[in-house]
Amino acid sequence: MPMQIRVSSIWRRLPADIVKRTEYCVAAGCERRSDSGHAAIFFRADDIAVPASNFTRLLKIFSQYRVPLCLAVVPAWLTRPRWLALKRAAPNGASLWCWHQHGWRHVNHEIQGKKQEFGPLRSRDELEHDVKCGRHRLENLLGQDFYAVFTPPWNRCDQKTLEVLKYLGYAAVSRSRGSRPPASKGLPSFDINVDLHTRKEKTPAAGWLNLFDELQQAIASGRCGIMIHHQRMNQAAFDFLEILLRIVAGHQALKPVHFKEYTAIARRENV
Repeated sequence: MPMQIRVSSIWRRLPADIVKRTEYCVAAGCERRSDSGHAAIFFRADDIAVPASNFTRLLKIFSQYRVPLCLAVVPAWLTRPRWLALKRAAPNGASLWCWHQHGWRHVNHEIQGKKQEFGPLRSRDELEHDVKCGRHRLENLLGQDFYAVFTPPWNRCDQKTLEVLKYLGYAAVSRSRGSRPPASKGLPSFDINVDLHTRKEKTPAAGWLNLFDELQQAIASGRCGIMIHHQRMNQAAFDFLEILLRIVAGHQALKPVHFKEYTAIARRENV
């Protein structure tokens, strides 16, 4: 498991006008919509498996505002005691939570280039083996709480992996916006286009400008996916998340969904 946790520069301190700026950003995104329908918005929390205070706090905030959350679970990190502890931290039944698969062991297999667990250096048989191992473990531990969407670690996977996911009947893959190769028809891609906690800007000012630009464009597109890493959250990050959820939950033009609902939308649109 990752040991070194870095907190992005924007979470040093929230701007004094953060509520007003967030409200403006969300409203501007909604106003830029090309149609009158709701903009679908989902939140995806990655690297789930180990119960901790930040995890409990995260789910408490989503429960408070009744906003759904997609939880990407690393199968090899999960044990039955850990799963029972995670479930105890997830109140209000199954309606808010969508537990799905985050790779297998969350390890990098590439020698050069960007990190990938399901990348081009591995054979199709190796990729299929690991996808199946992860799914089998989650199905055994989670039972009916498991939903067959695949989030590859680091938001990257190769064409062979996409073919395996489609062959095994996964409902969708969730990666970053613009990921290559594109998912084929019959395997919807639930794209992340807003990154809250793995940002790399050197200054808070640059980080906030980029974050609000991402958020406004994502909402304007009608499909907004927001990525969370709870291990990287400090007090400022939790404060902002609560502000954002309160605004999202109260905005009539937004429809917060999790992956089960998103799948239904994709099927209606014949993606």
